Amino acid sequence: MRLTVDASLAVPPFEQLRTQIVDAVRDGSLTPGTRLSPVRALAQQLGVAPGTVARAYRELEAAGVIETRGRAGTFVALSTDPARRRIEAAAADFAEQVRMVRMDADEALALVADALRR
Repeated sequence: MRLTVDASLAVPPFEQLRTQIVDAVRDGSLTPGTRLSPVRALAQQLGVAPGTVARAYRELEAAGVIETRGRAGTFVALSTDPARRRIEAAAADFAEQVRMVRMDADEALALVADALRR
């Protein structure tokens, strides 16, 4: 997918970028889990200020379209459903806790299954 910014348009560059990413997610050009270009690299590629890309990314993240994973980068969100995102985050936290206490995965999954049956 190729992103572009047209300085001659009345639409601000960050909004052009935001809209293109949303459209690409909707049409499947950007699939869940796809890593996006870093802010500085994309800004240089598009010939815009890094703040322009950062603002588009912030708004996309606030809308749940993308997610930032620290130093790992920025990715298309695995789910655009806010409830599902909360469950995914809770599952990731749970998995981390299981790893920290070195619990067997099958035992941890059994605990989840028991909790869901209650």
